[in-house]
Amino acid sequence: MCGIAGLAGADAARHKSTVGAMGASQAHRGPDGTKHAAAMDGRAVLAMNTLLIVDPKATPGPYLDRESGVLLAFNGETYNYRAQAAAWGIELGERDTDAHLILRAWAKIGPSCLDGLDGMFAIAVYDPRVGKLFLARDRLGEKPLYWRLDGGRLAFASEVTTLTGYGPAPLVLRPEMLAIETPTGVDTPFQGIQLLAPATLLSFDVVTGSLTQHTYWGLENRQPFTGTYSEALAAFSVVLAEQVPLRAPACDFALLLSGGLDSSVLAYLLRPPVCVTVRYPGQDRLDESKIATRIAADIGAELVVVEPEPFDFPKVLGHMMSALDYPMGNASTFSEYMAYRRIAALGVRVVVGGLGPDEFLMGYVRHSLVLFGADAVLAAGMDAYRPLAAKLMHTAGEDLDPADAVTRLVLRGPDPEGRIRDLIAAAMGKAGGDLACALTLADLATAWRPLVMTSDKLASAFALERRSPYLARELVELSYRLPAEHKIAHPAEGKRILRDAAKALGLPREVWASRDKLGFASPVPSWLNSQLATWASAQIHTALAEAPASLRPLLEGGLTKPGGRFDRTRMQALMAAAWFHGQTVRAAA
Repeated sequence: MCGIAGLAGADAARHKSTVGAMGASQAHRGPDGTKHAAAMDGRAVLAMNTLLIVDPKATPGPYLDRESGVLLAFNGETYNYRAQAAAWGIELGERDTDAHLILRAWAKIGPSCLDGLDGMFAIAVYDPRVGKLFLARDRLGEKPLYWRLDGGRLAFASEVTTLTGYGPAPLVLRPEMLAIETPTGVDTPFQGIQLLAPATLLSFDVVTGSLTQHTYWGLENRQPFTGTYSEALAAFSVVLAEQVPLRAPACDFALLLSGGLDSSVLAYLLRPPVCVTVRYPGQDRLDESKIATRIAADIGAELVVVEPEPFDFPKVLGHMMSALDYPMGNASTFSEYMAYRRIAALGVRVVVGGLGPDEFLMGYVRHSLVLFGADAVLAAGMDAYRPLAAKLMHTAGEDLDPADAVTRLVLRGPDPEGRIRDLIAAAMGKAGGDLACALTLADLATAWRPLVMTSDKLASAFALERRSPYLARELVELSYRLPAEHKIAHPAEGKRILRDAAKALGLPREVWASRDKLGFASPVPSWLNSQLATWASAQIHTALAEAPASLRPLLEGGLTKPGGRFDRTRMQALMAAAWFHGQTVRAAA
């Protein structure tokens, strides 16, 4: 987990100190060194915050290929770099890492090397032979990368606050932040700053100032898996057993172990020395620590239990929002933050988590509601989700369009212009008529971004590298291609094929037969209406007194009556208040 920043343009070398300051502002992402370097022709300056994982004795970046002049800043991990080096005929020395492989591959074959990389990454490459800066992100957007244009120059960084420090960027409340708690697509709440889309290559000509972008990978139009379920399970089990262990670091690491299916399978496949779980005293429905204890004992791992209290939240909110850059819609934000803080205190540098199966194998209750209908889900024993199912109630005999159904289930606020509905319909329309695939694409267009961004940003705040083994390219592509019935055959049991793989691995029945998804959800929304109610209201009122008109609707929502168990409006308002306060402090400094 590193960080990158930089500037490209005809006079970039004149701004080396600016780039140095940009790199320094995100130094927490790379405690093993923050450095910057100018390209040989002076038209680009790249900075890199280095966290050494592959080789603790490696030289911190940026990295220069002296023969070609190619300059690289790299954030992330490429898990197949040794195999790709052999395939491309590139020699790697004993001290060389995946960054050196990418540098030499780019010098040899250019941007086409992206297709061979399997991992999580954000890359900045300046190639003086063509006078262009290239920016690229991994296929599923695990590593963030933001950019902006200014006076014929392009600036980029791993964190938005790095770019807001580079120049003014007025706050903009995107309508999506009211509708689904987070910006969508490439938008950010800062005017002129964009997030590079996943699986995207951006090219910037430093002489002409012209800019192009293209997507180098996608799930759409992939051929469906046509074998039997037994054949699918065999293929899935092989890929799972081969790909997940490749993402285990050589050093000590910790596993986020909720006690659910996804993280428990990782525990058995990776055998981590340390497992970390989060438990909230008095919140029995959120407590999976008993099964986590059993899993840890089975694999011989130490189990660290984190038990946040209500008054921990006010203490960490400022740092949490600073790390996130801006509010994001993720129910597990506080739990993840507290887990990462404890892991960092243990002296561990890598943390592994279970993102992926829910999106690609129909693991959310909303998937069941769209695929089977509200009545079938409730009849299957999922009565706790009645408030969510109620969103699909419509006139008897009237069919509800799948895109409309998904929109109703994901909306957490007003969408008067139908922007979220249009976004979801466009994403689902790329699935070729397969409803399960359409649901995956809808997730990737809406809820996915805050999940991966939260994981990266909160882990990076504690100088941790976050890995998500289920996002291995081969595993993702196979999961997407499977028929819907291989993913979910019963309204209360999504991720069918992963459950059966877990059963074969010998996991306890309580894991693979569990019907309820908890993860690292927290009771913060209920705290904000009870123990922390007075404090929360005061924070929101204080922000309202100074907030611009565009931000007021988000803040005012936190002062209304809560809408039930699934309502996070007050929490989002409070996070927005803390975010606005942080922006005000930065501006004053």
